[in-house]
Amino acid sequence: MPDQSIQAARTPGAPTAEPASGAGGVSRRALLGTAGATGLVLGAAGGAVGYAAAPAGATPLTSVGSGRAMFHGKHQPGITEGLQACGHLVAFDLAAGAGRKEAAALLRRWSATAERLMAGEAAPHDDTGVARDAGPSSLTVTFGFGHGFFGRTGLEKQRPAALDPLPDFSSDQLDRSRSDGDLWVQIGANDALVAFHALRALQKDAGSAARVRWQMNGFNRSPGATAHPMTARNLMGQIDGTRNPRPADADFDQRIFVPASGRPAWMANGSYAVVRRIRMLLDDWEKLSLSAQEQVIGRRKADGAPLSGGSETTPMDLEKTDAKGDLAVPLTAHARITRPDRNGGAAMLRRPFSYHDGIDRDGTPDAGLLFVCWQADPLRGFVPVQRKLDRGDALSKFIRHEASGLFAVPGGAAKGEYVGQRLLEG
Repeated sequence: MPDQSIQAARTPGAPTAEPASGAGGVSRRALLGTAGATGLVLGAAGGAVGYAAAPAGATPLTSVGSGRAMFHGKHQPGITEGLQACGHLVAFDLAAGAGRKEAAALLRRWSATAERLMAGEAAPHDDTGVARDAGPSSLTVTFGFGHGFFGRTGLEKQRPAALDPLPDFSSDQLDRSRSDGDLWVQIGANDALVAFHALRALQKDAGSAARVRWQMNGFNRSPGATAHPMTARNLMGQIDGTRNPRPADADFDQRIFVPASGRPAWMANGSYAVVRRIRMLLDDWEKLSLSAQEQVIGRRKADGAPLSGGSETTPMDLEKTDAKGDLAVPLTAHARITRPDRNGGAAMLRRPFSYHDGIDRDGTPDAGLLFVCWQADPLRGFVPVQRKLDRGDALSKFIRHEASGLFAVPGGAAKGEYVGQRLLEG
């Protein structure tokens, strides 16, 4: 799954830090330069409003704890940042009777909470203290809207055509109770307690306006676990994400983000997220020899190099043959089928989490990938690639698509705005 259907980005570097902040009156500089809080600063009403700085001379946070992503910006966080060590994907449905007014209030609450937590500060209300000793830990929180959201809020005319339901695929065995949803939240962080802290705060913020439809928890390799930054591996042991688009690519924004002049206008600088729970049939996969696994993928397991030769980043030679005259990269190899130049240029930014949800009664691991891919239009990104995979990908017999969702993720909120404000108040 290293090229298109399943992704992994390079190990993330430390995000750019920002000088002192205002929310809660706590200095970000003091926060990021200390080991953690000694206690909570209480407001007049007795609620936790920020984490206090540790005494002078305290041990500084490590690079993992001090890493910080920005909430406000052209795009929402959690799209172009590097893979985080742990994450939660959560879908909510609006409660019966909740409409546009309640949705706007909810997104306002969520945005305020996300901004504070991403700065390493306490939640605005009833903070649990779970993340008290940590810094921001590269926390990102991302919000999206599902197809049903627009009917429930009376905004059907603002529903993007790109949000039409995905077609059925032959590899689908979807659990509808764990698919779709009115609202989608993606949480990622390099510390598990920081990620859980955000999950709990946002769940409580939902109050009576929305209820959880489904939740999935995932992980990636921790930053610094390898001797040098490298492409991550998935649970099949394959280096995964070699050909992922990179922000430095000349056509990156064109492929991944809705243009500022795009329609509908509220989606300017936004993106569309396809979310799939892909179970890996690891018992069957691990029965294959190393050579057979590499033939399925089309790349060497040890270093991700194409079977046609070279290193991980060497362009794949699709015409090269071996001594017997057979193609070095088989026609059904996953890496061959998913190449953009074999799919009309279709490309997507894959940013997943692995998952392991225990062992079934027969001893089979319930494990695989929480696949998340980003594109300016899923009908030109995910759909054509998945259709082609359906027709002959050798990997298909070793995976099963068990849940699915498609969400419109608006552009980032400007300072003083909340995510989705242009839709809900436009």
